Amino acid sequence: MLSRTEIRHIFNTSKNFNELFDAFNAAIHQGIDDVEIYRILFWNDSLGNDELILFGEKLAKEYRHIAYDVYMWLANIFEVLYGKKDNYELALIYFQKAAAIKPEQTDPYLDACDCYNPDIDIPPAKLLIEFLKIGLELVNSKKSIALRLAVLYQAIGENDLAEYYRVKFDEAGESPLK
Repeated sequence: MLSRTEIRHIFNTSKNFNELFDAFNAAIHQGIDDVEIYRILFWNDSLGNDELILFGEKLAKEYRHIAYDVYMWLANIFEVLYGKKDNYELALIYFQKAAAIKPEQTDPYLDACDCYNPDIDIPPAKLLIEFLKIGLELVNSKKSIALRLAVLYQAIGENDLAEYYRVKFDEAGESPLK
């Protein structure tokens, strides 16, 4: 049986998928639900997106109470590491999964907008807008979402809708979180 220290060391240094997989299974079997240990694994540069998805999905399924953090972490990794290759699609998928778990949180919605490249419309503004419109109905702080909607509508040339969400932003009254 591997100790926590050994698992952490393998996650941090190993480039061998089988060794990482065995350490991951040992951690799950031992009931380790500390997301910080798994973050080390997720940043292991020997893992491709398929392996990250495998580990992340298994971890979220085993420990539902940390699934939001796992999905947000994966989204951020995909945004940073794979954004140029995958057009931020994986990042957006995992921000959506995080939002499904904690729909009242603004971070998944706002962080997804940070992926947007208006010059090449990636991820597609229409997808982000639909995601944000869902979030606007569910989040506790609507002001930040309304502002992002206004910016996205402006970016795609829908000025009337941009103005509509600017008004919603002004009406929200609370200070934006981001």
